[in-house]
Amino acid sequence: MLDPGSNNELPSIPAKRYFTIGEVSELCQVKPHVLRYWEQEFPQLKPVKRRGNRRYYQRHDVIMIRQIRSLLYEKGFTIGGARQQLEGDAAHDDTNRSQQIVRQMRVELEEILNVLRR
Repeated sequence: MLDPGSNNELPSIPAKRYFTIGEVSELCQVKPHVLRYWEQEFPQLKPVKRRGNRRYYQRHDVIMIRQIRSLLYEKGFTIGGARQQLEGDAAHDDTNRSQQIVRQMRVELEEILNVLRR
């Protein structure tokens, strides 16, 4: 899954159910046209489409995009290599995704605790 170290420079994922392509672009530091391209290349990435083909990404989509970004930009994988890596990770995906979500929730809870302490 995503390396915890590579996630440090990216903003934390807000506690929302759906994100627009603009929000995901900022959260993952990837331009919207790149996100649309990745949807074609990675079958795991399927945002919900509503009125007028507007894309709405869920938390698991944002985590997947961060993983793809890490593989391509930080680890130097090609699109095909990243696709294979993600398919190979499918067996470990549930465990890793759960760990990623727990880490993210912990960060968010610590931020809330800091606000409450003030």
